[in-house]
Amino acid sequence: MNPDMAGFIVAKKRVMELNGSMQQGIVYLLGAGPGDPGLMTVRGRELVETAEVLVYDALSSAELLNWAPAACERIFVGKRASRHALPQEEINALLVKLGSAGKKVVRLKGGDPYVFGRGGEEADALHEAGVPFEVIPGITSAIAGPAYAGIPVTHRRHCTQFTVFTGHEDVNKKESSLDLKGIAGAQGTKVMLMGMRKLAEVCEALVGFGQDASTPAAAIQWATTGLQRTVTGTVKTLPAKVLKAGLEAPAVVVIGDVVKEREQLDWFERLPLFGKRIVVTRTRSQAGELSSRLRRLGADVLEMPTIRIAPPTNRREFAEGVVHAHTYDWLVFSSPNGVERFFQAFFAVYKDIRSIGGARIAAIGPGTEAKLREYGLAVDVMPKKYVAEGLVKAFKDARKEIGGIEHSTFLWVRGEEARRVIYDGLTSLGAIVDECIAYKTEAETEDAAGAQAAFRERGADIVTFTSSSTAENFFRLNLPWPDGCKAASIGPVTTDTLKELGHAPAITAKTHDINGLVEAILKAGRR
Repeated sequence: MNPDMAGFIVAKKRVMELNGSMQQGIVYLLGAGPGDPGLMTVRGRELVETAEVLVYDALSSAELLNWAPAACERIFVGKRASRHALPQEEINALLVKLGSAGKKVVRLKGGDPYVFGRGGEEADALHEAGVPFEVIPGITSAIAGPAYAGIPVTHRRHCTQFTVFTGHEDVNKKESSLDLKGIAGAQGTKVMLMGMRKLAEVCEALVGFGQDASTPAAAIQWATTGLQRTVTGTVKTLPAKVLKAGLEAPAVVVIGDVVKEREQLDWFERLPLFGKRIVVTRTRSQAGELSSRLRRLGADVLEMPTIRIAPPTNRREFAEGVVHAHTYDWLVFSSPNGVERFFQAFFAVYKDIRSIGGARIAAIGPGTEAKLREYGLAVDVMPKKYVAEGLVKAFKDARKEIGGIEHSTFLWVRGEEARRVIYDGLTSLGAIVDECIAYKTEAETEDAAGAQAAFRERGADIVTFTSSSTAENFFRLNLPWPDGCKAASIGPVTTDTLKELGHAPAITAKTHDINGLVEAILKAGRR
């Protein structure tokens, strides 16, 4: 055989082997953190965003499910107290099966996989089956819970060590391995996870083993989320106070003098929107900005996307508009979605942004302007009021500065449902306007995170609407409107739609963007 041919065959075989290894399944045991999605690690988010299968439990933030690709399979195996969707042995077998089938599996576990998360058992099962796995640590509620309640687990004025233990053990164990006597005698802070059902029993035992009954203690339910509730007392009085307040699992219990620091260090529960439940109805891809802003202000955010962005009905006409964009005097963008869809198509044809030609650019709103800046483009005309009417007025007012627009050619990049204001207004000024329909909005039919059920069960204080389509599709869901719940509108067009739907907004943004909406919600919260 020709040596060159033999070498080619060996190389080809090696490539095939490498490709085969690339298809090998892997399971990532990922710590999802204590509840606040902002506490997920960067590595963790990357894995969720590229997962083929998500296996998740009841302690993972539901919002994390929205990070996964649309085609990702989502499997709930949640466990809480005595309610189990799947026994642990079946979860282990499921992970082995999925990994053996060549899937990229992300196992989302509340907190950290190896801190009372039974991640070690899952890793053992994967190892024994020969399935590759990796462990991505998460922030444990043993530390994050007290921190969000204003309680440092260590403090030089009080202690230099802390002990973490679980109040929930394997029911099949003949003898308890929980050394309550040793815990009672330990110095420093004690943190108990998963022990709400045995709180009174554990506290009584600790006192019996020498723990000072007057030691400060606290219980923190749904720590790090907008649902967080904290009850303080002493080792002796905490169980009765927790019972009276109705606190249940999931909760973290802290015992030690560090609890005294809560009075000065309680930062989270003092945030301006703490205790407010706010619904975000934007698309999955756009919800993050508004959600994170509200969450940083203490709100309990429920993401319930009511629309999704889809390709335009006539894709050929859209493509032709993009291809010929360089022939126009002006490009007009009325939304970030239009910018994103336009340039996705643009760079499928052209390799250099300079192929856009010498067109000047107009945009509505800082969000649209920011999206254009991502492509290295500056905006020449921006209205003071972020609505279509404002853009037409901006061109009227700027005619001298820009040399007039009569007989100038405009390509207006818009969604299918956009009002005709820009077309009619610019045409009336003598411009020649072509429309480039880049996308359409459709009703979101998936509710992978269970937001609708959560809304039915717990209601909300505020529902935000950032467009007419979010409002129209929200009310098509026929969800019960909670007593006292307020609608919040981003601007006058959305407000008119809400009025037509019989839900005039109690909150309206003065500046018609996300910043303005958040400011309006804050102002309403202060009232």
